[in-house]
Amino acid sequence: MARSLDGLVFVPVADQAPGQVGRQTRFAYHEQDGRIWAEYHGGDVVRGYLVGTRDADTIDFRYVQLRLDGTTASGHCTSVVTEPADGRLRLEETWTWESQEGKGTSVVELLPG
Repeated sequence: MARSLDGLVFVPVADQAPGQVGRQTRFAYHEQDGRIWAEYHGGDVVRGYLVGTRDADTIDFRYVQLRLDGTTASGHCTSVVTEPADGRLRLEETWTWESQEGKGTSVVELLPG
């Protein structure tokens, strides 16, 4: 199992469609006893939250966000925690909007620093 995500900040490796997360979005993760939560903001997202559980290297969570245009959106995501040879953690995500049409995949990586 990859190390804990507690206290780590992740950034997407690529921009998504408008109104979604992008390279300017920062995710601040917390983890305790198999529970995962994070706050995120940046780019088109004014404020977002995710909450879920972790079983080994799989995270299952729901997310909700407030966008710059005043709209809100929510969905479900499953992420797999990987640790490439360079030691930087990655989350490989498969997500589905629940408040609107759409689904996809994305990758976030540990913010260098």
